[in-house]
Amino acid sequence: MNKEQQHSDVELCPVEFDDCQWLKQLAQLKRENEQLKQLVTTDPLTGLFNFRYFQDILGNEILRSDRSGRPLSLIMVDLDHFKSINDNWGHEAGNIALKTAAAVFRKELRQSDIVCRYGGEEFTILLPQTPLPIAVNVAERIRLTLQRTPVEYEDQAFNLTASFGVGVYQVANEYTEKSFVDMVDQYMYQAKQQGRNRVCHLDFDKLKSPTAVSAEEKSALFRRRKDD
Repeated sequence: MNKEQQHSDVELCPVEFDDCQWLKQLAQLKRENEQLKQLVTTDPLTGLFNFRYFQDILGNEILRSDRSGRPLSLIMVDLDHFKSINDNWGHEAGNIALKTAAAVFRKELRQSDIVCRYGGEEFTILLPQTPLPIAVNVAERIRLTLQRTPVEYEDQAFNLTASFGVGVYQVANEYTEKSFVDMVDQYMYQAKQQGRNRVCHLDFDKLKSPTAVSAEEKSALFRRRKDD
């Protein structure tokens, strides 16, 4: 970058004062704008992104997946028996449980992953450039860490578990944003129906292209060419 470019990047006082009130006001407006943006997109209880942010970012991540050809995985999480936590322990204990779950998500996820409080006791996790088998492993790791992390409340503690649904967006899937979320939500509901505290996901075999050649087929083709 040359000196002229550097000079153009620096905000200069329009009236060339050394102590410029215009620049101070501009800096203050920028800070307030960032704070407002954070309030609009962040869940105040857990500090995670909120449902509104998830709606905005999902479309962007799908477009990025389309451009790169890399898979985008989605994990949906529902804390098990959350109503009974509120009923038996009180709403403050429920809030601490939500914060505990958020801390587990932060611990187990990459910086590039996007975790949101979807609503109530439900969460969504977007894993860019992540194939389904890896996403399933991530969900299983979070599930185990969650059940091993006690929720501490008023010198007492209780256990927390969750049900997980996992799916993947790939260019060949032709999912819309809604159908993608609905598909993963169905797997999360399946996990709840099967007894909770488990991970349900799209069958790995369904991801294979109809024209893909299996390992057995490749081996047979190789033997055939060798015999010829």
